[in-house]
Amino acid sequence: MGAWHLPAQRQVRKILAWNRVRRRKMDCRQYSPKLHVAGYSCRCCECRRALPGLKQEKCDVRRILLKTVTVVLALAIGACAGPGANLPPLPVTDAAPYRLAPEDQLRITVFEDTRLSGEYRVADSGTVAIPLAGAIQVGGLTVAEAETRIRGEFRRRQLLQDPGVAVQVIAYRPIFVLGMVERAGQFPYQPGMTVLSAVALAGGFNYRAIQDRVSVTRAEPEGQAREYRGDRAARLQPGDVVTVFERRF
Repeated sequence: MGAWHLPAQRQVRKILAWNRVRRRKMDCRQYSPKLHVAGYSCRCCECRRALPGLKQEKCDVRRILLKTVTVVLALAIGACAGPGANLPPLPVTDAAPYRLAPEDQLRITVFEDTRLSGEYRVADSGTVAIPLAGAIQVGGLTVAEAETRIRGEFRRRQLLQDPGVAVQVIAYRPIFVLGMVERAGQFPYQPGMTVLSAVALAGGFNYRAIQDRVSVTRAEPEGQAREYRGDRAARLQPGDVVTVFERRF
């Protein structure tokens, strides 16, 4: 029996392979009578009692195949979810007036005294430094609210009795585009800018980019930055940081 073990095992494999190809029942005794002499029997080329080690080998192959399929499915599920899929959606911006913030560039016109007129940058503290009036807090205010506050400061300091003040935003805070674009960097914001127009300023998506969603990091009114998921048509705000994800496959 020991001398027949290896040849018999080869014969069983040959019979099973032949049976799969021919798709018909076969009697293994016409190929290897030694199997039946040794006490091994077959039924339509499916051994009732497997040769020593053959059953365990089949189990090992099945286990390896099962693990491979599991890994492939896990990768496929991860690819479908993709980076940024778990982020909250970007809030829809309403038509509320824009509120001033640091790095905004303003043109302030004082009609009664042109010496006070000029272009001013909002400092990191949210103030603008106007000659004779000093630092005036305008951060977080709309343009109309900033005009009212500046007029109030002129009256309080008795610089002008009934000043006429006009405030205009001439340059907004820049936006930043990072990740899988051709030219990542800082770009000037324009009212009505979307994710797609921002990516266009950065030279467009590159060949590794996920093009249907991006990450948008936005500073909340309380000062805390939060990350959101935005689509191509999502509207941006000054200071937003857009990150284009890299696809895995």
